[in-house]
Amino acid sequence: MTTTYKSRTEVPEQEKWNLSDLYSDVSKWEEDYKLIEKMGEDLKKFDGNIHDGHSLCEYLTLSEKLSFHFNKLFAYAMLKVDEDTRVTESQAYLDRAKQLSVKVSSANSFFMPFLLSLEATTLKKYIDEEAGLQYFAKELYESFRYKTHVLTKDEEAILSQLGEALSAPSNTYGMINNADIKFGTVTKENGEKVELTRGMYAKLIEDEDREKRREAYKAYYEPYVHLKNSIASTLSAAIKNNVTLSKLRHYPSALEKALFGDNVPKEVYENLIETTKKNIGAMHKYTSIRKEKLGLEELRQYDLSVPLVSGAKKDMSFEEAYETMCKALAPLGEEYINTLQDFKRNRYFDVRETPGKRSGAYNLGVYGVHPFILLNHQDDLDSLFTLVHECGHGVHSKLSSEHQPQITARYSIFVAEVASTVNEVLLINYLLNNEKNEEVRKFLINHFIDKFKGTFFTQVMFAEFEKKTHEMAEKGMPLNVESFSQTYEALFREYNGDDIVFDDEVKYGWARIPHFYRPFYVYKYATGFASAIHIATKLLEGDQATLDSYLEFLKSGSSDYPLELLKKTGVDLTTPYPIENSLKRFYELVEEFSKL
Repeated sequence: MTTTYKSRTEVPEQEKWNLSDLYSDVSKWEEDYKLIEKMGEDLKKFDGNIHDGHSLCEYLTLSEKLSFHFNKLFAYAMLKVDEDTRVTESQAYLDRAKQLSVKVSSANSFFMPFLLSLEATTLKKYIDEEAGLQYFAKELYESFRYKTHVLTKDEEAILSQLGEALSAPSNTYGMINNADIKFGTVTKENGEKVELTRGMYAKLIEDEDREKRREAYKAYYEPYVHLKNSIASTLSAAIKNNVTLSKLRHYPSALEKALFGDNVPKEVYENLIETTKKNIGAMHKYTSIRKEKLGLEELRQYDLSVPLVSGAKKDMSFEEAYETMCKALAPLGEEYINTLQDFKRNRYFDVRETPGKRSGAYNLGVYGVHPFILLNHQDDLDSLFTLVHECGHGVHSKLSSEHQPQITARYSIFVAEVASTVNEVLLINYLLNNEKNEEVRKFLINHFIDKFKGTFFTQVMFAEFEKKTHEMAEKGMPLNVESFSQTYEALFREYNGDDIVFDDEVKYGWARIPHFYRPFYVYKYATGFASAIHIATKLLEGDQATLDSYLEFLKSGSSDYPLELLKKTGVDLTTPYPIENSLKRFYELVEEFSKL
């Protein structure tokens, strides 16, 4: 039974994160605010005044120190808001932190154009003459990769000033999607009509009553269909802005601009799509099983989320969930489990759902402090999976911070989902091995298949949609409701198979995806998932070399490019094998489920 609280004050202290680890009181936050403002002013003085290794080292040292304080300051403000989004005082602190971010960015804006105006021989001379620059050397040379993509000082200053205008499509969509959108109505048990909420939709779309699913589906898509022209305008502008910036910065394409930072060749992205589509048969078979299991003459989109095994959900307290997690992750070794125990003991978590608290879950790593993990624990199996997922991110953050200097402690988004998904695979394996109830076993396999579908197949479909729409923009083709809808509907059919009968709403699916405003991001979920499947399989086989290399990977932060870090664990995403291997695992799951 879910533990509910009417206010945050009712939640036990042990189930609330300890923000005093960031600042013992708000006056300390204010002191840091003034310190960062002063540091920003001091940074500006270096503009035009870096002439040797010593002054370069002074600038970089001050910039890193500022970054350390600013990350703490911003994290505190954000976490306070997320405790209760209704508190205007907390929101005011976050607004001030955002304003300070603009000042900091402006103070640093001169540096990259300056650095890339240097000759490589000059930079080497600076590094050779100043011992302190050895710490920054790798990062400085890495910056030289961007030499052909950074504009003049004046041009960079203009682009910096245009930052807010260029982010307008994303911000506008955010306001439409989060603040202004009004969903249609659904019918309560007593016959009363009420406006649908996202939380209600997540539950209703999994309801065993098909009419409830259909009603929720129609109500959920209603505003997106109604606002399709406005949303097409924001998405079109976002894509065109991205394409324009790519051209201004002399990248061959918008895709290659997005991949450049992680040093990922576009063939990795293309291989992901191509290999998935070659092995799409198991996905189509699962769609057919779903139609058969539900006993439907016509399978619709609103039938794709309902669990195929009912009555198998388990109540599980937070204490029990934590204990289960530690047992399930035992293959990761004693060091890993001890780190997890510290998370609970030292209050890195904010566990309970309370009025006004931000929904969902996340991990926020703060260098020099520790991770902070937001949960909305519901004492059920889904919450156990969320806990295990976020702890994967949390341990990754903790180990990277402890074993890397500040400059390389933050890991790339490209590898972020590996740590969380390895944990989920280990959990599902543990639960299946220890579950005697056949219905619960079926439920767990179904759960993992649906997780696979959402994290892998759906994200690859989204990735292909992004690739196609950006290529259309690069060719000067129109981006509007019709072109978005035709592209999305064709991909949805290709990935999900012919067993689905299409409602009109399906083709407007692009209108509800906020990730499309962070271009070429979603493919990382799929590559991360495929990588995790390989690593977890080896761990379950007791492969000591994989365990050692994986723990080293978790401690590596961004000390190397993501593909190189993964290669050390045995995963080479420049080949089709990791994708093929994960799709083979999906095929085996579908086969096992069909036999059950």
